[in-house]
Formats: sequence, C-alpha cells, structure tokens
Amino acid sequence: MPDVSPGDGRTRLLMIDDDRKLCRLVSTYLEPLGFEVTCVHTGPEGVERAVAADAHWHAVLLDVMLPGLDGFEVLRRIRAQRTVPVLMLTARGDETDRIVGLEVGADDYLPKTFSTRELLARLRAVIRRSAFSAAAPGSGAPPPPTEVVVGPLRINLDARSALLGSAPLVLTPVEFDLLASLAKARGRVKSREALLDECRDRNYDVFDRSIDVHISSLRKKLGDDAKEPRFIRTLRSAGYMMVEPT
Repeated sequence: MPDVSPGDGRTRLLMIDDDRKLCRLVSTYLEPLGFEVTCVHTGPEGVERAVAADAHWHAVLLDVMLPGLDGFEVLRRIRAQRTVPVLMLTARGDETDRIVGLEVGADDYLPKTFSTRELLARLRAVIRRSAFSAAAPGSGAPPPPTEVVVGPLRINLDARSALLGSAPLVLTPVEFDLLASLAKARGRVKSREALLDECRDRNYDVFDRSIDVHISSLRKKLGDDAKEPRFIRTLRSAGYMMVEPT
C-alpha cells in the first residue's frame, strides 16, 4: 500500500519519541528545510498515526524506548500494514539493538548522539531509497520482465510488490530489492559483494553484515528455514542463491 500521496511538496515526517525537547529541536531544525513534522509521544499513539487510513508519511522517526509499546513492537505493527521508511533512534546504540531493528524491518538506525546534519542526511537517504525506481530500458532493448515467478512466489517489479501464494509480503525497500535480485538470478549464486553493490547503486546505506540480517528477515517472511531452505540457499564463502521450491 502506498504511503505517500501528492501534496504541497513538503516532506511529511512522523516522529514517535517521548523526549518532547528532542521533538521540538528536530522540528525546529527540519521544518525550514521543507519538512512537515508531526510528533507523538507513546507507542500506541505512534502505531495509530503511522497506519491511519489517511496517513501519507514520507518517513517515520522512531525511538526504541517508548511508553506503552517499545519501538520494536511499534515497528512490527507498522510493518504489518505499511512499507513507509523507518529510521530508528536509540539512546543506547547497542549493536544488538541495531541488529534487532534491522531484523524487524527498520531501514536505518541512528544513536541519539546524532548531529542534525547526520539526521538530515539519513532521512534523505531512506526517503530516496523508498522512491527509487529502475532507469528506463535503452532504445531498442527488449523490455525487462514485469513479474518474476518462483514457485508460489510472485514478484511484481513495476509495482514493487510480492505475493507468497495469495498473501502479500510486507517488505522494506532493501528487502524487496534483495529478493528481486535473487529471484531474477535464480539458480545462480549471488555473492554478498554483488548484493551489496546493487544496494549501493540504489543509494542504500548498507554494510557487509547487514546483508545477512536482511536475508534472515526475508527468510522469516517467506517462512523459509536456513537449514532446509525452500527459497534462499546459503553457499558458504560464496553467497546466496534463490532455488525453485520442491
């Protein structure tokens, strides 16, 4: 389901954080730069505003430590209904928090020691990656396939959507591109470096280890088992390969 509809050209940001002073600081910094910032201060209210039928957010800025529901549970509930880019904030900055956030579906992670310039750069990056679309094919070239089918998995490349049987998959932008890349190359190994390069081509801020985290998240959403994979097989020291389910 699309999260953004045409409007007045301002970037609509939902900030879910119980630190009201930080909310005011972020709003004061971003609003002159073309952002429209809406702040809520509890987990349940954040979920309600994020998934509302009339919500058209360009991005969500989400704190980990929240009253009512923690940020990870808020993110799970948002991801069940929306693909809006989510940038998570934490006061702790633990590696475990970052990995859990990525597994749940965060697009990026930022400790609360961030500078305003870094926040702006990260927000623009997650919004840009959400809006990414492949370049048009060259003149005279055959059009690329609009759908890739791997067993019960159907991937619509134009709509950037995927179905497993009749059930839609709720994927982050990075997860969708990794899934599409593996599916288009099914039967052939894709190295981590190749997958990483493809993500970088799309202006994704990813790193080597996060490829494994995103693949793990994909497997969970596909109901896949790393030990007995139906879709994504790991080839040690080589990378990953999409296989036809048996």
